Amino acid sequence: MADGAETDIESLRVLVLSGPSGSGKSTIVNRLCAEPSLRLIKMISATTRPIRPKETDGDDYHFLSNDEFSRKRAAGEFVECEEVHSSGYWYGTLRSELRRAHDAGGWAFLEIDVKGALQVMEQYPSAVTVFLKTPSEEVFEQRLRSRGTESEEVIQRRLQTAREELRFADRYSHQVCNDDLDRAVTEIIEILKASSVQKTVEE
Repeated sequence: MADGAETDIESLRVLVLSGPSGSGKSTIVNRLCAEPSLRLIKMISATTRPIRPKETDGDDYHFLSNDEFSRKRAAGEFVECEEVHSSGYWYGTLRSELRRAHDAGGWAFLEIDVKGALQVMEQYPSAVTVFLKTPSEEVFEQRLRSRGTESEEVIQRRLQTAREELRFADRYSHQVCNDDLDRAVTEIIEILKASSVQKTVEE
């Protein structure tokens, strides 16, 4: 495998979290990363978009030129990647990021969309995959509107994207409803602990 020797797939602990915009992902990600009983190492995505003020290369993103990204993609150095929203900018997760988490003795934590998650599932079938849902589309729409930051066109586009993503929820090993933040976080923590115990027994 390119980009150095591939870490044994069976020894990797991978967590994938997906969910529509407005499902509460960001809050849950922050809570999970701060949980002392877990060692979640959030993957730093690579991107071809220009760096923004106050962003740091290697911290916020790995900022790559189009040529660098294309070379790494051709060499199989990405576990998942895609062009986002036909923007012309590519985003992806480098395999070296997963090895970084493995070498640190933690979970490789990917917060990615459904398309990226399906790519990870194909390569890492033992990954713990969680799809985060809201109790209903009405609740989801209400959360989007309560932000007060998006136009009606954007809201409708996000609603349509959410409907499309929900079609793939059954492909995930777990579905968690974010109807109560504390309960949802606790449920994901218990899923990870159970997975760690199972992996230890198998080893």
